[in-house]
Amino acid sequence: MSSITPSAEPLTPPDSLWRTVLDAVRGAEFDYTSISLNRSILLLAIPMVLEMVLESVFAVVDVFFVSRLGSEPVAAVGLTESLITVVFALALGLSMATTAMVSRRIGEGHREDACIAAAQALWIGLLLSVVLGGLGAFFARDLLVFMGADPWILEHGVAFAQIMLGGSGSVLMLFLINAIFRGAGNAAIAMRVLWVANLINIVLDPLLIFGIGPFPELGVTGAAVATTIGRSIGVLLQLWVLFRGSGRIVLRPRHFGLRFDVIQRLVRVASTGTLQYLLATASWVALVRIIALFGNSALAGYTVAIRVVIFTILPAWGLSNAAATLVGQNLGAGHPDRAEKSVWRSGLYNTIFLGLISIAFIFAAEWFIALFSTEAEVVSVGAACLRTMAYGYIAYAYGMVVVQAFNGAGDTVTPALVNLFCYWIFQIPFAYWLAVQLGMRSQGVFVAILATETLMAVVAILLFRRGKWKLQKI
Repeated sequence: MSSITPSAEPLTPPDSLWRTVLDAVRGAEFDYTSISLNRSILLLAIPMVLEMVLESVFAVVDVFFVSRLGSEPVAAVGLTESLITVVFALALGLSMATTAMVSRRIGEGHREDACIAAAQALWIGLLLSVVLGGLGAFFARDLLVFMGADPWILEHGVAFAQIMLGGSGSVLMLFLINAIFRGAGNAAIAMRVLWVANLINIVLDPLLIFGIGPFPELGVTGAAVATTIGRSIGVLLQLWVLFRGSGRIVLRPRHFGLRFDVIQRLVRVASTGTLQYLLATASWVALVRIIALFGNSALAGYTVAIRVVIFTILPAWGLSNAAATLVGQNLGAGHPDRAEKSVWRSGLYNTIFLGLISIAFIFAAEWFIALFSTEAEVVSVGAACLRTMAYGYIAYAYGMVVVQAFNGAGDTVTPALVNLFCYWIFQIPFAYWLAVQLGMRSQGVFVAILATETLMAVVAILLFRRGKWKLQKI
């Protein structure tokens, strides 16, 4: 039986550490199946963590500026973002399948097959982007009504929802193409793309929200316009790198001939991967629906707190993505034990990171929420959410790494079953019982989230230790 205690491989010396950091940021290419495991993790994790930090900046920047308009606009952002989580689920499911297949082919030494897999994934992503964008823009108002939006949101927030949902294809393609880069071990490219996209969003947000200079004052709608423009330009930059770059994955017209055998394998893995994320993200929609019962201030406090949580969870997710890439490449190279060791080592680093963050949130929750809102009730609810969730950060740390390891191996069924049990059979009924039946209101939802994420981490670790993921074919 495996142990979760990392092996005694020596830590990287200071001089080598700085060289590793520089190599990671500049995107130097290495064979991650043969170099030092610590070095492999750092080379992949540093740009992936920075990539996820930058992805979280989109959400934090938007809510930072929108919060200056009041709690109602923040609530409109919260409801719309809860709907976009469905798009994120599809994006993550397809991205996870793409990373798994590309990393496995790279590990086997078959770069041409990796390029073919990437091109077929782009065909799938393009189709989904058109369909999701059209449906989202057309049904935006109906979806807000379904989510329990109040009259103010239905009057002032529909345009925001239409633009965000209509432009959701930029989210999907941004995630998908970055997944190609990550699978190939070119994580630094993904990081640089998000630098550009975020800079555009940060500049445009205040200009379009408040009407600075020659720009129109669009209010909350301006945040949607800025975010969609930033992400769309990021996608164009990604495509330029894919076609004109010099990394492991460079696409040519020959790679885009339809390969239904590859598409079928991608869809098979992506379907259960998407189901996995849909089960998770749709459960968050249900939680938002419960919190909406207690008014806009509660919803705004929850929205702000979740944005702060995302800002720290996404970097940890970047470290998890590094573990997934290492699992895929090492399984492809025939090194299953090294693949397992990389997971436990990544989990240890993740625990240290999130453990330190949790201390800050537990003792200074009000301060973090007050950065975004000065309304007493919003700060109270947001601080309660942030502090409660922080108590589970150490469990989240190992849990998210292990779940991504399953995905990196191409085993998307196990995490989907874990999500079904933990989120739908346990979390939602438990949250409703605590919040409504026991009268704990929004705090009941926060306690249910803490209990669920802890339970999921324990279940995932126990299943991972059985080792069946090492036999997964893709």
